Amino acid sequence: MTDPTPWLSPEESAAWVRLVAVAELLPSALDAQLGADVGLTHFEYVTLMSLAGAHERTMRMTALAALTNATLPRLSHVMRRLEARGLVRRFPCPEDRRATNATITDAGLALIEQAAPGHVRAVRSNVLDALSPTQLEQLYEIAGAVLGRLDPEERLNATSCQFSEGPRTRIA
Repeated sequence: MTDPTPWLSPEESAAWVRLVAVAELLPSALDAQLGADVGLTHFEYVTLMSLAGAHERTMRMTALAALTNATLPRLSHVMRRLEARGLVRRFPCPEDRRATNATITDAGLALIEQAAPGHVRAVRSNVLDALSPTQLEQLYEIAGAVLGRLDPEERLNATSCQFSEGPRTRIA
């Protein structure tokens, strides 16, 4: 009897374990920098950036959860912490009272503006500065191929961003 499992070749295995290592180490590095600089986790920063880029700086919690790839319970827990710090405000959705909206406050905008320079430095030092221009384009292509399988509905901005344009972000 033959085993139908398509086992990884040595090259595939090496690439896979390196990807897993990056996926494990990068979030901690970004959390450490943001935590030291402004007392945020990377997920909190992404959540605030998502709200900052939304129309009228406001989103339904369900849409924000989808955009940040979070469950509603996780997002609600994070939003309670951010709300306690005065960085966001939640309120009933005027169009559907069963839904809850979230908006970033002026204090939240100020904090992400304060956090952004250090975050960009961390992204550069941990990832981008290690890559040549060719490798950067390859990383974009490789990540896009994988994201196309993991996020075929393009819920995350990263899935649909174009190399020459970057992701859709707007801080109003």
